[in-house]
Amino acid sequence: MDSERMTQTVLITGATDGLGKAAALLLGERGYRVFAAGRSPEKRAQLDARARQQKLPLETLEMDVCDDGSVRSAVASVHQKAGAIDVLINNAGFVQVGAVEDLGMEDWRRQFETNFFGILMMSSISGFVTPPTQGAYSASKHAIEALSNALRHELYPFGIHTILIQPGYIMTNIQSTAMALAQPHQEEFKNGPYARIYASYLENAASTRAQSKTTPEDCARIMLKAIESPRPKARYGVTPLATFAKIAKWLLTDGAADRLFRRRYGITRDN
Repeated sequence: MDSERMTQTVLITGATDGLGKAAALLLGERGYRVFAAGRSPEKRAQLDARARQQKLPLETLEMDVCDDGSVRSAVASVHQKAGAIDVLINNAGFVQVGAVEDLGMEDWRRQFETNFFGILMMSSISGFVTPPTQGAYSASKHAIEALSNALRHELYPFGIHTILIQPGYIMTNIQSTAMALAQPHQEEFKNGPYARIYASYLENAASTRAQSKTTPEDCARIMLKAIESPRPKARYGVTPLATFAKIAKWLLTDGAADRLFRRRYGITRDN
């Protein structure tokens, strides 16, 4: 970011929990005016109370990113209160666990002022590596990667940066939400044709999360680094696992990567 004009206003989607909440608090502590969007009234109230307690320039607003009317209303509210949006952090998302078998974009650029710095897109290690039972989630993150790649070129003439943030496993409430969403599929998990893969995936995921030392606050600091960089990179890996996976993807053939996944998840071909 241009050091002569520090960013003033940041809009964060999915900002009342997990990585979005950590980013909202860190940016608020650094003096940014933060609008933290989320669906849950209870979580918004808790974050507003914390902002008041710490005297942070942070306020929450209701936004459901699946509802165009809700998004338009929230953006209009930010413009009315702050006059402009300098940074958009596209963080809202959830994990849908399940085998694939089991389971409109408007001219938004005109809504932002010419001093708009850019967009941080919350991707994932699943944006470039797809483990079994993560097809739906990885598809959404692959789409974010593709969209960001296109936007990075298309918005370049306007001086707008598009930056991908690529975490690996970080302990947040997204995991418990994923398990709650998967409840209707418990019978398939236990007795369906993918039962062994589900069991192996859940065991591996729990083990990897338990070993992870990266916190939501670590991820927030990476986001802050990207926002304040005079020449931000296209992608920022967050966890050691994300860095390892990226290097492995460059070095390994598809066949070698497939064998690694199958060995890790105990996937064998029945006779």
